[in-house]
Amino acid sequence: MTHVGKVLSLYISTKESDSPVEKSEIAADTKGIVGDKHYDTNIQRSVLITSIQSYELVKKQQIEIPYGILGENLLIDYNPYVLPIGARLHIGNIILEITQPCTLCEHLSCIDHKLPKLLKNDRGIFAKTIQPGEIKVGDEISLLEA
Repeated sequence: MTHVGKVLSLYISTKESDSPVEKSEIAADTKGIVGDKHYDTNIQRSVLITSIQSYELVKKQQIEIPYGILGENLLIDYNPYVLPIGARLHIGNIILEITQPCTLCEHLSCIDHKLPKLLKNDRGIFAKTIQPGEIKVGDEISLLEA
């Protein structure tokens, strides 16, 4: 196990709010993030992880956006976008497996028309839960050896 970073903030999307809801702790099981509007809809896309580097990239272009707006569940201080499909992360007492890069959606161009092109390969990655549990802000992230 190799320590690679930590969790900066956590979010869920709800049907009641257009904005992401920030949490100090989230629970995940094999169907996704408990309480998230995407829970039990697509296991391969059940957890979205975004690096703080995505927000830094946007800020360099003088675009101000709040954390969470990219749709992430986990905002972390490590860039996992280069990890291969199947790589596993241990966060809190959860194990997540990388399933696919996050695709761009129309939602981004509603925030700023430059975002889709700017974040083409830097929006985030999807993961599925292998070992259920909880993640808290500040939890360490470790890359599990294959």
